[in-house]
Amino acid sequence: MQYRTLGRSGAVVSSYALGTMTFGSESSEEVSRQQLDTFLDHGGTLVDTADVYSAGESEAIIGRWLRDLDPARRDSVFLATKGRFPVGVEPRDAGISRRHLRRALDASLTRLGVDHVDLYQLHAFEQVTPLEESLGFLEYAVASGKIGYAGLSNFTGWQLTKAVALAGSRVPLVSNQPQYSLLVREIEWEVVPASLDAGLGLLPWSPLGGGWLTGKYRADERPTGATRLGEDPQRGVEAYDRRSGQERTWNVLAAVQDIAEARGMPLAQVALAWLSGRPGVVAPILGARTVEQLETNLGAADVQLDESERSRLDEVSAPPAADYPYGEMGQQQRHRPLG
Repeated sequence: MQYRTLGRSGAVVSSYALGTMTFGSESSEEVSRQQLDTFLDHGGTLVDTADVYSAGESEAIIGRWLRDLDPARRDSVFLATKGRFPVGVEPRDAGISRRHLRRALDASLTRLGVDHVDLYQLHAFEQVTPLEESLGFLEYAVASGKIGYAGLSNFTGWQLTKAVALAGSRVPLVSNQPQYSLLVREIEWEVVPASLDAGLGLLPWSPLGGGWLTGKYRADERPTGATRLGEDPQRGVEAYDRRSGQERTWNVLAAVQDIAEARGMPLAQVALAWLSGRPGVVAPILGARTVEQLETNLGAADVQLDESERSRLDEVSAPPAADYPYGEMGQQQRHRPLG
C-alpha cells in the first residue's frame, strides 16, 4: 500500500479507500468486520461511509467494530462519512441546510461511536440551500472539533468551483468524490480540471463501473445469479441495458482483458491501477460484497502499468465529445502555442 496526501492538506491516507455501502445489506456484519480487518491488514487507512448506507446500519457496524478495535489500530483509521440524502420522510430530512447537516452529523457521530470524523463530505449539491449556508455549517463543524476536514461529492465543475471560492480559507475543503472509471471519464472535461485547480484530491467511487470492469458480464448473456446486476439488471448507472448497448464498453473490456491476461492478473487490478495513476486521484474507493473480492482489489496496490498499457487504455476508453466545447475544435480555441 502506498500513501498520499489528501488534496492540499497535510493529511496522509492510503492510496486505496474502503467503501462500505454494502455493509448491513449485501454484506453481513460478520463479513463487514472481516473486510475492515483485511483492509487494515493490507495497510489501508481511509474508510468511507455515509448516513444513508443501509439506512445508517453501515455506520453502526463501523462504530461497533471501532469500539472493539485495539487502540493502536483504531488510531490508524482515517474515518470519512457524508450527509445530504433523505434520512426520513419529511422535506426537512434531506439536503445541505444547516439544520439538516447538524442533525445528520450528530446522528452519524452517535452511530459511529466517535466524537469527530476526519472527513465530512456534502454527499451532493442541491438547488434549495445557498452554498454559503452549507459552508457556514462546515466552518462551525471544524471549529467545534466535530470534523477535521470537509469534502464534496457528486458536484459538477461549476458547483465545485463556486463552493471553493466561497469557502476561501475558512473551510478546509480537501476532497471531491465523483464517479470515475475507465467507463466513466466524462468528468475529465470539467470536474477533474476544477478539482485540480482547487487542490481537491479525488476519491473516485465505483472505480470498477459497478462490477463491469471485473469482466463478469457478457454481451450475449444477461446477468443472473448473486451479482449486483444479476439481482437487478436495471440497477443505477451501471444498468445492463444502459451499458451493454455501447460499443465502447466492450472495447474497453477487451483491452483490459488483454493486459490482464498478458500479466496473469485479474481484470479488476488492471482497471484500478489505471485509475490510481490518473491526475489528482488520491484513493479509489473499493466496494466489495466479500472478503475475497476485497483482497483481489487490494492487489492493485502492487500494480504499475507501463506507458504502452496506459496509452492503450486511454485511447480505447476516451469518451466521444462533440466538436465544441470539449472536442478538437474547442480544445484548439483554448490552446495558445508558444512559437
